[in-house]
Amino acid sequence: MQNSEEQEKEELNFDNRIPLEDLKNAVTAIRAELGKVIVGQENFIELLIVSLLVDGHVLIEGVPGIAKTVTAKLFAKTLKTGFSRIQFTPDLMPSDILGTSVFNVKTSEFEFKQGPIFSNIVLIDEINRAPAKTQAAMFETMEERQVTMDGTTYPMDMPFMVLATQNPIEQEGTYALPEAQLDRFLFKIKVGYPSVEEEVKIIQTHHERKGEQPQALVKDVLNPTQLEDYRKKIQDVIVEEKIVKYIAEMVTRTRNHPHLYLGGSPRASIAVLNSAKAFAAIQGRDFVIPEDVKKALVPVLNHRVILTPEREMEGMTSESVISMIAESVEVPR
Repeated sequence: MQNSEEQEKEELNFDNRIPLEDLKNAVTAIRAELGKVIVGQENFIELLIVSLLVDGHVLIEGVPGIAKTVTAKLFAKTLKTGFSRIQFTPDLMPSDILGTSVFNVKTSEFEFKQGPIFSNIVLIDEINRAPAKTQAAMFETMEERQVTMDGTTYPMDMPFMVLATQNPIEQEGTYALPEAQLDRFLFKIKVGYPSVEEEVKIIQTHHERKGEQPQALVKDVLNPTQLEDYRKKIQDVIVEEKIVKYIAEMVTRTRNHPHLYLGGSPRASIAVLNSAKAFAAIQGRDFVIPEDVKKALVPVLNHRVILTPEREMEGMTSESVISMIAESVEVPR
């Protein structure tokens, strides 16, 4: 009897076709490092990690004072890469970000001096403060991972990731981000206030640090070579045809939904697919399940769909409509 039970257990145990143990351990280590300073925000941190693993950019939205910028800075600190921060203002010019050509007296030639965008992890604070021409300067950099200046193309060093923050409350002196630019962000993460218990812990940890800077507590745990290896493994995660149809069905329904004026594009479908693969991989699975797709749906779509004016006036949110669509589509078995 015991032999047959052992045999059954052996049959149930299967090895992943893709080795994901190192990736899973690295994700756990990043979470542990950020957990030294950041209280709660598990979903926020998980989405940042997933975005990094699938080479995506992130738009972070929330009121001031809830550690959006601190989390982004500390997240960059867990990676052994370059980091730069750009504060967007209404008078910011494209050359302030991308760089400019400067005349070199010694060589009698113009030399391109790189701007702060030439880094690995770029934190853009209050991205909606800058005017349209400055926003447009980011398009090529975010999509093509390069800057073209005076007819010469300068590729970005890999990895390259933009973490942009914006305040949804203060609208004076801000510019709405163009839809084309919003579409360049893999996720839009909405960060809310902490619970009472979390706030108590935030106050306690701040008191116990006794003025020590949060950056000093966080160590780097991942280098670019490891990251590139993990990204390749995620590309190999298995996605069955029924999961692909599941993604396509949900994104397609956003395009003809009565509550939505604008639906998701095929780029949104690809973003859901890539994110679902990463969600599976960080759990140690080499195949995607419907729950992975559902996890990716709201952060991928909530900045790509637009509510009809009537529904917006009623106080409905894009997240609630996306959740309605997810519930209406049959889950593949």
